[in-house]
Amino acid sequence: MTKSIRTALTVALSLSLSGLATNALADTQWQKDHPRREQVNNRLANQNQRIKQERKEGELTKGQAKQLHSEDHAIRQEERSMASTNGGHITSTEQKAHNQQENQVSKQIGK
Repeated sequence: MTKSIRTALTVALSLSLSGLATNALADTQWQKDHPRREQVNNRLANQNQRIKQERKEGELTKGQAKQLHSEDHAIRQEERSMASTNGGHITSTEQKAHNQQENQVSKQIGK
């Protein structure tokens, strides 16, 4: 292996590891205090990106993307409503219900 390849690999590995460390430090106190809500919200954000990507690639029509965004928005509103009645937290049962709803939306993305 040449020196330039080793140097490039070392730089790439260093950047990858620093990115992981940055992500670990990026969690806010709210995220640490509300892990169930954080998990639900991360899934919603991921699905939002998937919908945008599928729309960009032409796999979803504008109307389909709008409908899926609307369904995700309803899940988010429900999550906020449930949290407001439980001191800012959601229960594990509520988290499971949200995940089931998100699974239904997920199945519609990229059919």
